[in-house]
Amino acid sequence: MEHILDETVPAEDLKRFEQKYHEELQHGKVSSTSQFEYSWCLVRSRYPADIRKGIILLEDLFQNRDETNKRDYLYYLAVGNTKLKEYATALKYIRALLQVEPGNRQAQELEVIASKRLEKDGMVGMAVAGGAAVAFGGLVGLGMLAAGRNRVKK
Repeated sequence: MEHILDETVPAEDLKRFEQKYHEELQHGKVSSTSQFEYSWCLVRSRYPADIRKGIILLEDLFQNRDETNKRDYLYYLAVGNTKLKEYATALKYIRALLQVEPGNRQAQELEVIASKRLEKDGMVGMAVAGGAAVAFGGLVGLGMLAAGRNRVKK
């Protein structure tokens, strides 16, 4: 399952679907299929800006288009947010998908991965904050020690 998070889109695929999307956009009407294909490629990019753009397009599809592909929109919204390390948002989309399809294996596996990464990042964040507090405390202690020595010398 983790391979979907590491997978990157071939440049020629991205270019092809981007061109199709922009051609339709110039003609005033982008089909759901073209928008999905382009956003699917963007979410699979290695560049965070592309992934964000893909998420925006997928959110538009989810909110404003047909009901038939909402499962796919939710899934790739979850994938994109997981790739951006927006785990809480990814879990929101995963759980919405699991409400509709409780037996969806891909969503279940992605939920486990996003939950573990959220927990791991939380622990890393706490460790960094704890380390910063210790370092700050050490600096304050050194400052007080130096101030005490200056008073003793006078």
